[in-house]
Amino acid sequence: MNITPYLHFKDNCEEAFAFYEKALGGKIVMTSRFKDMPPPPEGAPKNEGCGPSPEEIKAMGEKIMHIRLQVGEAILMGSDTPPVFKHSGKVEGCTIALGFDTPAEAEKVFAALSEKGTVTMPIGETFWAERFGMLDDAFGVSWMVNGGEKKGP
Repeated sequence: MNITPYLHFKDNCEEAFAFYEKALGGKIVMTSRFKDMPPPPEGAPKNEGCGPSPEEIKAMGEKIMHIRLQVGEAILMGSDTPPVFKHSGKVEGCTIALGFDTPAEAEKVFAALSEKGTVTMPIGETFWAERFGMLDDAFGVSWMVNGGEKKGP
């Protein structure tokens, strides 16, 4: 089984993923825009109240319908949220945890992700890791960064 975080943004998904591509050292391997969605098949039932209307889809145009970032074996996905879903513009109730083999890797990514963000716990030594820190990035996504796991007695 794979578990993949899927992030929703309010009109700035493309900017966020360009930032994550650089900060995490990954590669965007897929981008689909709302304007590229095919129309529903002839006679398909209307999806009223369960998703964006054809007018909303058209208005989203260049916005990201789906994006996929590959970082090593890990995947991060996301999209811009159509207005029907009433996105607040902030990701809440979720934190993405990253684990690195070395403290140096953790410090590098922590510094990159915290650029223009808010550090909620400075990166430093803990009883479980040589480095651990927490932050909310400039896009409202919360991150926990671990590096150099300490081995128990």
